[in-house]
Order: sequence, then C-alpha cells, then structure tokens
Amino acid sequence: MKPFGKVVVCGVGLIGGSFALALRQAGMAQRLVGVGRRPASLERARVLGVIDEACDDWATALAGAELVLLAMPVGQMAAVMAAMAPHLEPGTVVTDAGSTKRDVIEAAYSHLDARLTHVVPAHPIAGAESSGVDAAFPALYSGKKVVVTPLPENDEGAVQRVCDAWEACGAVIHRMSPREHDRVFAAVSHLPHLLAFGLVHDLAGRANAEQLFSYAASGFRDFTRIAGSHPEMWRDICIANRQALLGELDQYLAELAYLRALLLAGDGTRLEHLFDEARRARNAWAEQQTNPVSE
Repeated sequence: MKPFGKVVVCGVGLIGGSFALALRQAGMAQRLVGVGRRPASLERARVLGVIDEACDDWATALAGAELVLLAMPVGQMAAVMAAMAPHLEPGTVVTDAGSTKRDVIEAAYSHLDARLTHVVPAHPIAGAESSGVDAAFPALYSGKKVVVTPLPENDEGAVQRVCDAWEACGAVIHRMSPREHDRVFAAVSHLPHLLAFGLVHDLAGRANAEQLFSYAASGFRDFTRIAGSHPEMWRDICIANRQALLGELDQYLAELAYLRALLLAGDGTRLEHLFDEARRARNAWAEQQTNPVSE
C-alpha cells in the first residue's frame, strides 16, 4: 500500500481529525494539511498534531495534493466543491465522508465535472456524540465499515486509493450504489437520530421538564445518546435525505399507530408478541456485531 504524499482534510473535526490521525499513525501521509471555516479550530488541530499545516486558501492547499477528504457537513459540500474546482490538479483524488450520497454526487457533477474520474464518494460508518477536533482519535475507524459509492466515471485506480486510505485507518470497505446507500441509512441512522432529537425536544418543552429529566435513567440515556450529536450536521443530513427519511418516518408512524391500537385495546398478548419479535431481532443484530462473520 503506497503512502500518500500530501493529504488535505477539509473539516478537521471528529471525522476529519480522526482520519488524519489514523493516516499519520499508519505512516500513510507524509504531510497533512487542514482547511476549514474557523481559523481557531485549524490552529487547535495543528497544536494537537492532527495536521501539520493550516491553509486559508484552496490554491495553496491543493498544490501537489494527492488526496482530499471533504469532512464538513453535507450542506457545505456544493460551496466547497465550487471553491476548490479551479485549483484542483488532474491527479488529485477527492473523496468525502458525507452521511448522504445523492446530494454530494449532484454537487460533484455540478462543480467537479472535469475531474469525475478522481472524485470517489464514500461514507465512514463511525462517529460519536462528541464533535470537534478535541474529540478526534486515531482508532475511530478501526473495525468499522466504510461504504464506497463509486461513480460510473471513476478511474478504478482512484477508487483503490480511497479504499487504501480507509483500510489504513483500520476500516472494512463495502461498496454500494448511492441510491441504496441513502435508503438504507435513512432507516438505520437518520431516522433514529430524528427520533432521539424529537423525544428530547418534546420532554424539554414540557412544564415539568425538570422533574422528568431528574428521574430519567439508563433507558432514557441509551435511547437519547445520539441527541447529543452535532445539530448542524444532522440538520443537513435530514434535509439532504428527506425523501427517503420521510418514507421511513411514515413507516414508523404506522408502527406507532399499531402500538397505540394495542394499548387502547389492552391487548397484552399481541403487545408481548411484538416485544418478543423486536427483542430477538435486536439480540441477533447485537450478537452479529460482537462476533462478525467475514464477508
């Protein structure tokens, strides 16, 4: 696996910062350059040793770059791609860490159409409720999935370089179409975040909110942990994938309506049967996560 010379990370927070740290630890990047909106955050990343240099202009950042990771919220992708396009060199590979793919790919076709052979969309399935460069750590991607959603125009060598980078971070590579990606993650990632944010917002707005939170324990903590996630990032994800997410939300509302009907009828037998089916499905998933089967 050939190391990269210069790697540029746009958005040096938890995701981008952990990527940079993992590449550094693996000896896969000779020089790491950070780009972002906030000079103070970039300077913090430099002080922590996450990056070697902070740049405030794309011409300098992209000169001689072999790999660029776009790790900012997906709502910023189009503007960033437009800004970097005039300075992107022919051999530079560009990838992203966005949690949605259709919107990112549309931005790439709009602004990086001359470089599509080397623009390889991807999504690391890893994260934490904490954000910012201080939360970054090199083992974030160890053993975690990274979904690569190549474009028809992609050069296979560019795709392989993106896979090389993520494998150096300890990730396991999977390939998927962009449409399937957005449909799957609307169900298993975007909907759970929406529900967690919604529940906490509902309880916090009640007159007895202080009393409710004072009695909340492990069940509430486990269900709502992801409501501590980055609001801007999740705003952008939900809006970008709203069509798939609306479909999943409607499906869940139908499930809630069925649960309501069982409660209204006092139908303990069917309620217990539903709970048992859900318990067995959840435990089977948890067991698979503990003892994954090689694919």
